[in-house]
Amino acid sequence: MTEPLPAIVLIGHGMVGQRYLEALAERGATATHRVTVLCEEPRPAYDRVHLSSYFSGSSPEDLSLTPAGFMAEHGIELHLGDPAESVDRAARTVTSRSGRVFPYDVLVLATGSYPFVPPVPGKDAPGCFVYRTIEDLRAIEEYARTCTTGAVVGGGLLGLEAAGALQGLGLSTHIVEFAPRLMPVQVDEGGGAALLRTIEGMGLTVHTGVGTQAVLTGDDGSVTGMSLSDGSALDTELVVFSAGVRPRDQLARDCGLAVGERGGISVDARCRTSDPRVYAIGECAQAVDGRVYGLVGPGYEMAGTAAEDLLGREREFTGADLSTKLKLLGVDVASFGDAHGTAEGSLDVVWSDSRSGIYKKLVMSAEGVLLGGVLVGDAEAYGLLRPLTGSVPPVAPEQLVLPAGLGPATQPGPSALPDTAVICSCHNVTKKAVTACSTLPEVKKRTKAGTGCGGCLKVIGQLLPPAADPGLCGCFAYTRAELYEIVRTRRLASYRELLDGHGRPEARGGEGCEVCKPAVGSIIASLAPAVGASGYVLDGEQAALQDTNDHFLANLQRNGSYSVVPRIPGGEITPEKLIVIGEVARDFGLYTKITGGQRIDLFGASVDQLPAIWARLVDAGFESGHAYGKALRTVKSCVGQTWCRYGVQDSVRMAIDLELRYRGLRAPHKLKSAVSGCTRECAEAQSKDFGVIATANGWNLYVGGNGGAVPRHADLLAQDLSEAELVRLIDRFLMFYIRTADRLERTSVWLERLEGGLDHLRDVVVHDSLGLCAELESLMAEHVAHYRDEWAETLRDPERLRRFVSFVNAPGAPDPTVRFVPERGQVKPDLAVLTMGGPVR
Repeated sequence: MTEPLPAIVLIGHGMVGQRYLEALAERGATATHRVTVLCEEPRPAYDRVHLSSYFSGSSPEDLSLTPAGFMAEHGIELHLGDPAESVDRAARTVTSRSGRVFPYDVLVLATGSYPFVPPVPGKDAPGCFVYRTIEDLRAIEEYARTCTTGAVVGGGLLGLEAAGALQGLGLSTHIVEFAPRLMPVQVDEGGGAALLRTIEGMGLTVHTGVGTQAVLTGDDGSVTGMSLSDGSALDTELVVFSAGVRPRDQLARDCGLAVGERGGISVDARCRTSDPRVYAIGECAQAVDGRVYGLVGPGYEMAGTAAEDLLGREREFTGADLSTKLKLLGVDVASFGDAHGTAEGSLDVVWSDSRSGIYKKLVMSAEGVLLGGVLVGDAEAYGLLRPLTGSVPPVAPEQLVLPAGLGPATQPGPSALPDTAVICSCHNVTKKAVTACSTLPEVKKRTKAGTGCGGCLKVIGQLLPPAADPGLCGCFAYTRAELYEIVRTRRLASYRELLDGHGRPEARGGEGCEVCKPAVGSIIASLAPAVGASGYVLDGEQAALQDTNDHFLANLQRNGSYSVVPRIPGGEITPEKLIVIGEVARDFGLYTKITGGQRIDLFGASVDQLPAIWARLVDAGFESGHAYGKALRTVKSCVGQTWCRYGVQDSVRMAIDLELRYRGLRAPHKLKSAVSGCTRECAEAQSKDFGVIATANGWNLYVGGNGGAVPRHADLLAQDLSEAELVRLIDRFLMFYIRTADRLERTSVWLERLEGGLDHLRDVVVHDSLGLCAELESLMAEHVAHYRDEWAETLRDPERLRRFVSFVNAPGAPDPTVRFVPERGQVKPDLAVLTMGGPVR
């Protein structure tokens, strides 16, 4: 008779629980043990670190951390929606909510934490929520449909994410934080001030230093407001409590396991509880150092320790690094080491730019050892600084906080780190382990680095050797820059010519791929006049090369409808044109939104409506704003000297001139620009691909800025330029970028990658060190001379109009799946909300 396998029961299937299962599988323990998992939620483990991405379109399946087939492959029995209710340690059994009894030889508690809700009157009223699970987010999303104002109690990590979610749902949003600053655990006073300025600039209202006294309710019992400890009150219809978490240790308490004085199941260095057959890992456990760790990295370490101890191997968890790097409301925030400078005799090195919302502080010992730091608004250096903690940096500390363009030309990179430096804190992976691999997929597979929060990915990429094959894709062995030169010098106007003549042998005669087709389409479009190609991107073969947005000259939205963005050069518009936009939006039932780029977006058009909408706009003097293309988007401006008492130049006229000059210019990535009429910088020119700031003596030109996912302060290329000099330098800069950048590479990334950086760029486009300037200017002149509005060109050609139908076999028939519902006097997509019983609307 075969002996039954020893039974492991895991209570909880969150991120740490799944990591424990993976640790068992990696060590072969799933083959020698029977593993059962009791999960409270209706779905397997998912990524709580990126939970808020649900509101930006990520589905529960996208967030899942459980690979398809993982449970079956390793013989793991998973029970969803059936949490453990009690533990009988004497009988060594667990009873679940359904009444089933599971015997165990080893019990692992990974019950996580629960949201702390302050015990204030009204906390359970309809309209009050916590922000912890996908179900919580779905409930918030549904309730917010009828609300206009929301409030978040708590200004920590999760509180700011919740506030961003409410704002994204269209609610005017308040943040109430009892501490005197936001994110009080992670950032110091200076960092909190920088974060506050940035977040208030996003339109959120922040209340610090006050607590919630009560949630106010109406006659129907639902939320109508909040009263605060300073005597003030807020009008709000929805409240999200995000005031911290507490360990879920009730099961342990009920079965007599030891718990910490302030909560958390007490464990030793091997993650064993007071019962050696029972382990506790993750947020439910109080580690041997007396801490309850709320970060995923320490939880993963504990999972590995418990798995090793199960197999009789030596491994201990005695504490963890609390460093963290996050993007909150689009703002990079990071802290590491002794961020608050608590060590005796520590010194601070600080760079603060309140105008840009950037704050950087390094805490140093008197001997020059880096002890910790805080980064707000620009956390680019986090990947280098965190591993350097505890050592003397290879350069002076002030060089590590200065922004690009102000520091030395050569900054230390990850290669300067010792082999023992931890690159991925989620999985405790060192530089030595990373550099033993050749590719990112290999790193992820062998070490799991980069599969947690993702904050280490950039450093990993810098540590890995360059790809052996630098080719654009499997079709071409050439880089994008090399393909540009082939197209330009051989005057190739066809993708087919390029592929058959210069593609890899095995790709010739084929159809190409989704990487190279849009890249080559962009190259041909940017060189169209010079190589004799049609400047219209949907002509002939060019149409098949375009991305989805270019294919219909409009931006595809999440419900299958499209947005229409007419060009408004410099943000200047006449009342008559403004009225036309309003009439078009009204007549076609479009959602209308003023953008940060000083334009007006019209959302909700079906494919078959696009030509009719364009016709109305073109007749009124509008043209395509190219919001759909990798091209120039906008040139923002302040009002300049015409109206502003601080202005020293006419920034509006300059912005209009630049936008009309570079409109329609196809590039490796989108291009954004701005012109400020004085150094007060109201147009935010230093966060753009190319930005212009007026001076009393002319114009300063900044390049390589980016305000997107990875913000970068633009570098000063030249100053006190005349208008002619300014335009000439921008011509050269843009054409050199288009000529040499990689596919989908923003100017900010390109400039940092460019050998020699800003100095080399200045040599090429200012001093003409390569003798290219005349050619670059000529290419731009041809673009300007041959520009045609794509909307107007489409409307003039009946054959071109034939593509704008929802169904090829039923022209004129609208797509019945594209539906809308009213909201705040406009419309929004009618998307299914998934519930336990299936989708509802």
